[in-house]
Amino acid sequence: MPDFWKTAFEGGGGVRALLREFDWSASPLGHPSGWPAPLTTAVRMVLSSAFPMFVAWGPELRFLYNDAYAVMLGGKHPAALGGRFEQIWSEVWRDIEPIVDSALADRSSYFEDLPLTVIRHGYAEQSFFTFSYSPLHENSGRVGGMYCTVIETTERVLAERRAAFELQVSEALRPLNSPEDVVTRASALLGEQLKLARVMYGECDETGNTFFVPRDWTAPPLASLAGTSFALDDFGPAIVNPLRAGQVVTASDSRTDPRTVEFGISYALTGIRALVAVPLIKAGRLVAFLGLHRAGPYQWTPTDIRLARDMAERTWAAVQAARAQAELRAERDCSRYIFDTIGEGFMLMDRNWDVTYMNAEGLRIVRLTKEQVIGRSHWQLWSEAVASDCARMYRRVTESGNAGASEYCQSRSDGNITWLEVRAYSTDEGGIASFFRDVTDRKVAEEKLRAADQRKDEFLAMLAHELRNPLAPISAAAGLLQVSKLDEAQVRHSSAIIARQVAHMTTLVNDLLDVSRVTRGLVALARAPVSAQTVIAEAIEQVRPLMQGRAQQLSVHLPSVEATVLGDKARLVQVAANLLHNAAKYTPDGRLIEIRAHIDGDELAVTVRDEGIGMAPELTARAFDLFAQAERSSDRSLGGLGLGLALVKNLVELHGGSVRCFSEGLGNGSTFVVRLPLMRVQQVAAGRHAEKTGVALNHRLKLLVVDDNVDGAEALGTLLASCGHEVFVEYEPRRALERAARERPNACLLDIGLPDMDGNELARRLRERPETADATLIAVTGYGQDEDRQRSAQAGFDHHLVKPVIMEQLAALLAGIDAKKDD
Repeated sequence: MPDFWKTAFEGGGGVRALLREFDWSASPLGHPSGWPAPLTTAVRMVLSSAFPMFVAWGPELRFLYNDAYAVMLGGKHPAALGGRFEQIWSEVWRDIEPIVDSALADRSSYFEDLPLTVIRHGYAEQSFFTFSYSPLHENSGRVGGMYCTVIETTERVLAERRAAFELQVSEALRPLNSPEDVVTRASALLGEQLKLARVMYGECDETGNTFFVPRDWTAPPLASLAGTSFALDDFGPAIVNPLRAGQVVTASDSRTDPRTVEFGISYALTGIRALVAVPLIKAGRLVAFLGLHRAGPYQWTPTDIRLARDMAERTWAAVQAARAQAELRAERDCSRYIFDTIGEGFMLMDRNWDVTYMNAEGLRIVRLTKEQVIGRSHWQLWSEAVASDCARMYRRVTESGNAGASEYCQSRSDGNITWLEVRAYSTDEGGIASFFRDVTDRKVAEEKLRAADQRKDEFLAMLAHELRNPLAPISAAAGLLQVSKLDEAQVRHSSAIIARQVAHMTTLVNDLLDVSRVTRGLVALARAPVSAQTVIAEAIEQVRPLMQGRAQQLSVHLPSVEATVLGDKARLVQVAANLLHNAAKYTPDGRLIEIRAHIDGDELAVTVRDEGIGMAPELTARAFDLFAQAERSSDRSLGGLGLGLALVKNLVELHGGSVRCFSEGLGNGSTFVVRLPLMRVQQVAAGRHAEKTGVALNHRLKLLVVDDNVDGAEALGTLLASCGHEVFVEYEPRRALERAARERPNACLLDIGLPDMDGNELARRLRERPETADATLIAVTGYGQDEDRQRSAQAGFDHHLVKPVIMEQLAALLAGIDAKKDD
């Protein structure tokens, strides 16, 4: 097997680079070349994962992690690499030590949204994490450490808490009729929620040069500023000018902030040490601002600032509503025009539920005209609301005289729905005054967030299961190989188990990396003219073994003229192969799968139809979402991570196309249609699509294997020799050049990460020499990124294989060399 030390730390990523340079001589873990198999397997899995993961190993629980977890560490990285778990997370060790002890006692644990106050950016911040701790066993079977998969859920949890607080604020402000009472109550709620020293509202004069504080909320011993006026510029132009421009302004410490130190007297007199100011701009002028103050230094979090902004908007809206209500009560008959200037819908109903008034914003929200609304009964206009919570709230308001609130889902004539947030107040005449606003975007966003969070949790659980599954047979087979007196059949059987499970894990990791690169826009397409016939033929070859193994019938229909698109051939083959593979997985044995390509105007339409398990309507709507997947069988025989369709969608859209899915329901099969823009149409030469028959003869080839990993080179050489080839093995690039000149091999299999002279340079020199200029050069390396493949191609390599090598793929390449020899 390839040497772990020389392969696992190669490749991209900041953590891998640090591990390559790490001084292992000073680490209790010792040099990686001597690490036990369970530790090397776990570290390889962690480094290849796109999700945050870490391994803690040995009596001191030394810490190893990946790039995704390094982001979570913040300022603790890179010092945490190789450090002790207890020291790295010392501030939360008391909280997590029992969980760690449980894992070391061979018990797995899972926690969701666990609150921890961590210090990773220079200040304490409350954070939330969903994670699992699992034991990691030594070769002897004892627990030697643990590993963890984790996702930070701080943003979601704080968003939920913020939503609950905003609901509390709405409930508290709803019955208030005085603008002064609204400001006072909102200030107190915000100050108590964020544990502030002061919350104040400053009202600016018409010149914008001074502001007045009518009232504020303070926590002892800070003095109130109520009834005081100040010059804005006394607090520094670097603070005030952005505020006048409508920007939220923050300062963590007025005594050290360069924007405020020269104006220290003003900040000292008011007791302001840390501040947030949220402006209210009207007609391009600063008319007021909300100020949050602390008496000591404080690092404001994005959550604090977002909450301040939301509270300011909510409070100003409540103040507007309160002022509007006061105006309504005082001069209802002559001042209703004011309601056409507010940003909320407003409606008046009499005691008989007839609508007597609705402002312009209200008419816009309900999509009706004044003539369609005025004088008609509310229950005739919106008959579906009769049994709703909103109707019950309206009746409570008329019966009790107390204000009420509700959310209401209203159906529109075009089939869509609108969510309304409704507040109602009783009128002196026994009717209803109702304020309402459209909150559809918020409700849709909340539903999408809940659905995405659920799919994420399901995906993490599935990923943990899929990664644990191959570790058990690998561990068992490795333990068996350590037992003496094994016969050759037992060794072959154990080796086959390890090879299969490693191939399975490699497929899982490659799927994760591939979808991660595509969804983050890191894939560059190698565009060139390519025919649909070629793409479909190569895709069929990839999935043919699976279909043959399940005795499935494949029906292929191709256009009689060549349909050419401008695209990346490899990626388009990947799209077609993924759709066919998906159809084969979910179609019973012996049933029909159809792939059809036809020209539809200026587009190529490729349809894959199966007679499989089909999809429920709700799944077809999200089949291409990243974490979406159909229900899986209990034995998980279908396998995979459910990333294929997400990858298909992204790749098709990168080519300027679209993909859709259809199903008539469970048990009725599925249909996927890919549409791509055509480049041109040409007549296909007669016999172009005739299928090739026959098998190339397996001639004896002369092969040169070059790898500084002695075990890896010898193993590959022995395997190739067992296939009947003449094999020469070298471990140093300069000796390989001399050997190649003497033996004149048909093909050279070269590692990239060679000492003194890397594989790319060796390939260039082989191409320059007449003895090896025509040899087939195959890169066999752990480097598999797109840029690695580009560099190897520029160096003269004909093929690029990523370790561990799939022998069927290598055999196919060598068979191609056979064919060239025969020509």
